[in-house]
Amino acid sequence: MKKKYDLAVIGGGPAGYEAAIRAAQLGFSVALIEARDVGGTCLNRGCIPTKAILHSSGLYREAKKFSEIGLAADGLSFDFGAILRRKDQVIAELRAGIEKLLKANGVDCFEGRGFLESAEQITVTGSSGTQELRADKILLATGCAPSVPPIPGAELPGVVTSDGLLELDALPRRLVIIGGGVIGAEFATAFSDLGCEVTIVEAMPRILPTMDREISQSLSMILKKRGVRVHSSAKVEQIAGDSPLVCRFTEKETENRAEADLVLIAVGRKPATNDLFTEGLGIKTEKGFILTDGHHETSLPGVFAVGDVTGGIQLAHAASAQGIEAVEYMAQGTEPARPRAIPSCVYTSPEIACAGLCADEAKQEGIEVTVGKALTASLGKSVIERSERGFVKLVFEKQSGALIGAQLVCERATDLIAGLVQAIDRRATARELAGVIRPHPTFSEAVTEAAEDALGGAIHAMPRVRRA
Repeated sequence: MKKKYDLAVIGGGPAGYEAAIRAAQLGFSVALIEARDVGGTCLNRGCIPTKAILHSSGLYREAKKFSEIGLAADGLSFDFGAILRRKDQVIAELRAGIEKLLKANGVDCFEGRGFLESAEQITVTGSSGTQELRADKILLATGCAPSVPPIPGAELPGVVTSDGLLELDALPRRLVIIGGGVIGAEFATAFSDLGCEVTIVEAMPRILPTMDREISQSLSMILKKRGVRVHSSAKVEQIAGDSPLVCRFTEKETENRAEADLVLIAVGRKPATNDLFTEGLGIKTEKGFILTDGHHETSLPGVFAVGDVTGGIQLAHAASAQGIEAVEYMAQGTEPARPRAIPSCVYTSPEIACAGLCADEAKQEGIEVTVGKALTASLGKSVIERSERGFVKLVFEKQSGALIGAQLVCERATDLIAGLVQAIDRRATARELAGVIRPHPTFSEAVTEAAEDALGGAIHAMPRVRRA
């Protein structure tokens, strides 16, 4: 008789593998089914490989300015192939670590595509054939995949998604990026740092359109300063040609074109639900995304879904948190944590990070706010490291004084945001944040300055109002 598991997880990305390990820690027998490599998109085709490339390209950009800080690097050059090989080494090392953790926790891993036959049965189809698995509970964590809009010419050779861009074997001389969101901004940063001519074509009025307006404006100015061409309010009409490719677009009712050796389409992602289950099971979806309740359970009892496949905020850390919440509910009936702030990060240079509401979003919700802001240019650490323009902005609810949002554009922003997420969750006030003793010289001092500014008197800013 075949073994029946307490839990079967379909999808080995951050949501799936972390949920599998936590379930095993809670005493479940667990099967993890993954069609490709554990770690999912984040590790193999997303977060990790892009940041590995950004690390190399950022160091190269800095090295070109060594003379400004008394250093010399004669004959400076880079090997794009070696950069990609190091990226692959980073992925392999982290993947091996995950595989080791799964094995150490007693999780049985199955290579293949999982198909849900019923609330208790899964068919796994892989290179070694087909097999059936049974489980008391099932967790769907299949993530998402790049979305390609119906642009004429999108199927041409040389037109790729982020998956394809990470598999290059040579650096293109000219790159057109369709989409100025997080993915587009990060690739624009990396490839322009390496000397590639980059053009961004964004349909919305500004790049990073879902973030604070000032963040978008700052990044746009920095990218343009580095030679990146940014076209906003631009609709792509067609991709044509061969060598070069030609991207034709309309920008503010004016026809325009950009030539490229490679075109990246980075306009969003779609749920990976193809061949995951039949409609007859009654699992409700909306625009392809799986609908769940407050416990991450689908409309089919005993079947749960978490992460990108459910829509909402498509971030690895959010998916991981949902996966752990789901299995803790299955094991212990634990209620999900109250709504928590989820940080969003962009690994450009300088880094960008935000959580909670920006001032415009608060206004739309009818919330009166007090905003504190600190420019990072005057920080000792910023001057030492010759950092680009940046700021820390804190948004406080006027009535309660509680922090409800934070927006950062500065070095180490993606690390600094963690403390501010905690402050948002704990509804810390400006006075409480200003009262924290932060080390000098660091970028974290800007948090103190922004909190002081909200109170009416930042130390390192020109006087605005005399504090009572």
